[in-house]
Amino acid sequence: MMLEPVFLPKKEFMLRALRLAEEAAQAGEVPVGAVVVKDGKVIGEGRNRREAGKNALAHAELEAISQACRTLGTWRLTGCELYVTLEPCPMCTGAVINAHVDRVVYGVDDERAGCCGTAMDLFSLPYSHRPEVYRGFYEAEAKQLLQEFFQKLRT
Repeated sequence: MMLEPVFLPKKEFMLRALRLAEEAAQAGEVPVGAVVVKDGKVIGEGRNRREAGKNALAHAELEAISQACRTLGTWRLTGCELYVTLEPCPMCTGAVINAHVDRVVYGVDDERAGCCGTAMDLFSLPYSHRPEVYRGFYEAEAKQLLQEFFQKLRT
């Protein structure tokens, strides 16, 4: 019997997502960054741009997924992983399902809006696609970015 290889998240991709989150914070946006990876290469990346774009859809995950679709020339992101600093919200989780992303690797849980198992688990619903989820990857770094951002807003 052959065992399937175990997936191990790669730090280089989460570090890129963290850099994108830092860029978002510097631009006055909630610090969330995301990258889509296929075959060990980044094929899409994004960061929050809701304030700059005055657009509720300008989430890091949606930017990264959109760019990945353009890169591959298809809406199907089978064989891809999404690395994101914050657990995806309902909208972004829906995009992951609809794009058929294989895995979601995220940093910090979102107690209020996270839909990969924290506030809700949309992946447990009977959709035709259910990605694997890896939580807490570079959690301390992602959490620190968010805490520093919101502390600055309060002062």
